[in-house]
Amino acid sequence: METIFVPISELRVGKVISEDILANTQYPIIFKNTVISHEHLQVFFAFNISRVPVYKDGIEIQSEIKETDLVIPPEAIPTFKKVYDNSVEQFKKEFKNWEAGAKVDIAKARTIILPLIEMVLEDRTIIFDLNEYSNPKDYLYHHCVATALISSVIAQKLDYDRGMTIQVAIGGLLADCGMAKIHPRIREKKTTLTEQEFDEIYKHPIYSYNMVKDLTILKDTMKEAIFQHHERLNGSGYPKGEKIANISIFAQIIAIADVFHAMTCERVYRSKQSSFKVIEMINESEFGKFDIKVVRALIDIVADLPIGTIVELSNLERGEVMFVNKFAPTRPLIKLSHSGEIFDLGKNRTFYISRIITNL
Repeated sequence: METIFVPISELRVGKVISEDILANTQYPIIFKNTVISHEHLQVFFAFNISRVPVYKDGIEIQSEIKETDLVIPPEAIPTFKKVYDNSVEQFKKEFKNWEAGAKVDIAKARTIILPLIEMVLEDRTIIFDLNEYSNPKDYLYHHCVATALISSVIAQKLDYDRGMTIQVAIGGLLADCGMAKIHPRIREKKTTLTEQEFDEIYKHPIYSYNMVKDLTILKDTMKEAIFQHHERLNGSGYPKGEKIANISIFAQIIAIADVFHAMTCERVYRSKQSSFKVIEMINESEFGKFDIKVVRALIDIVADLPIGTIVELSNLERGEVMFVNKFAPTRPLIKLSHSGEIFDLGKNRTFYISRIITNL
């Protein structure tokens, strides 16, 4: 049977591996005659495998394939964190290339983000941990990857199909690519920016648009969204100060994802904040700037707390979710663990949920 080598960016689920694949491992990480699934794509990405041998189209899988040949060894299945860290490193390399004048490689951008999209769309709660992975030194690269993932989850929640959801994610990934055209001295400055420096930062959506405008794989609606992701419905945004009717829904999805991740992360000049506190701030103090449908989608994602969920409050108390008010989903009734007292976050607004406890 004839073998061809296919780049990972072009590899499709359902193809059949024609040779054992090793990656500096004693045993193959993928065995010959394995039918490729989304999980395998993540494995290839985690091990930096750029192309794989598959049977040429039209060749049937032989019946003598053993079931054991289709099983990935447990140690070869990468965790989300491992795939994420690798994606951030790959994105950082691309960003450095852009700084040096290289053009955006949309196929490579898609390869960087697609394995992560598959994982977060399967488990939306992953986005709660993205701020834990970031750090002030490499914040920009983490922010671009995280904005892509949060954008994809919001798009899915708004019932966009998989193709459009991936487009929105790529838009989120590339929204700040224009920051590569801003001098690192300004980009990484730890003290207050001057008016001239702010003006330069405000130009980054224009730079981003110019870098993506000729990419044929990226939809025009996404190019527009990249240009508009800092516009606000009340006209307070930039670069053009557009208002409601002129700002696309996709720009709003990327904008909300951008703000949510930025506000939950530790920065050089600010400590990280709770996801629950941040979405309340977006919903209340930023009211009028964002499309309410998009804000509501993010609230529904973050505040989807089944009865019995264990949470930690801002005063370090732990408790169990007893009742969720659909009109204030971020402020449920909590049964405190140490006393059994019922604590109403709706009435005690100085406190908030700081995190969900997943490992007891």
